[in-house]
Amino acid sequence: MKCRLIFMAAVAATVALSAAAQAQGVPGGVERGSREGERAAGPVGAVVGGVVGGVVGGVNGVLGIDERPRFNHYVVERHLPSYHYGEDVRVGAVLPEAGVTYYEVPPEYGAREYRYTVVDGRTVLVDPRTRRIVEIVE
Repeated sequence: MKCRLIFMAAVAATVALSAAAQAQGVPGGVERGSREGERAAGPVGAVVGGVVGGVVGGVNGVLGIDERPRFNHYVVERHLPSYHYGEDVRVGAVLPEAGVTYYEVPPEYGAREYRYTVVDGRTVLVDPRTRRIVEIVE
């Protein structure tokens, strides 16, 4: 029984890994990996797939590995003002309500639900509902 459970988890992880590679960031990776894992190996597969999908989504990021340098160049070319935050600029930090200017991400980058801004000279993607930094683009 234990061997079968491990085998099912391995199959689910494999399926979830390939599916999650197409996901957008950690939340998308968790969701997609969980769905694919559950389809392949039931509840255990959903758990394993969610974890693997989150890891892959986190590595890939919201923009994707290939899009980050191009997007960063896009932002740098615009010479946007940088907001002085005064705290550690990190994923998960919540920016203040006032003083920060948010810009729409162009459609070709595939992150329409996010906004971007420049904080302490660094380009960041932000969830506009929560003002939480979801990715630092470097």
